[in-house]
Amino acid sequence: MTFSLNCFCKAQGQKSSVPLCVSKNLFPFMSEPRSLTHLNAAGQPSMVDVGGKIATRRVARARSRVVVGAEILALVQAGDLPTRKGPVFQTAILAGVMAAKKTADLIPLCHPLGLDDCQIRIEVAAPDAILIECTATVTGKTGVEMEALTGASVAALTVYDMCKALSHNIVISETRLLEKTGGKQDFHHVDE
Repeated sequence: MTFSLNCFCKAQGQKSSVPLCVSKNLFPFMSEPRSLTHLNAAGQPSMVDVGGKIATRRVARARSRVVVGAEILALVQAGDLPTRKGPVFQTAILAGVMAAKKTADLIPLCHPLGLDDCQIRIEVAAPDAILIECTATVTGKTGVEMEALTGASVAALTVYDMCKALSHNIVISETRLLEKTGGKQDFHHVDE
């Protein structure tokens, strides 16, 4: 079975098959059209070859926002919330670090990376949420944004799991990349 993606590339004025292209006309801030890097010329999933790249220090930071509600937040504001499964924040931190280290096992085309460092920070965001930030660092040939996003996501899921006995109205409302440095193009998100 063969899969392919077609797009209309305004920059070229013609229909083309993969790689899926993004036109400068659609996104004027981009210097040149881009294509999806995880598809080969036939449109099939493909790992990016990073063999020719030079290893650099790369850092990525991601954040998940978990809306737990005012009642649960009141329980954790004085310190970590102990549950039958253990302390919520400490368990979420461990789960986030473990997940970041296993990203290549979870996301099919991610390169396995030996992280230099992974830090999870959890803070209360009144009136009803907590923020989880994961910072991943590696000296390597590819970025660590997927590791940072995975760490933040799994830490957020762990908070849900540990607190679901108190409420099922917990919402993981946002997971996003905040910044990445050290690669071909740096990225810094600005909160609005």
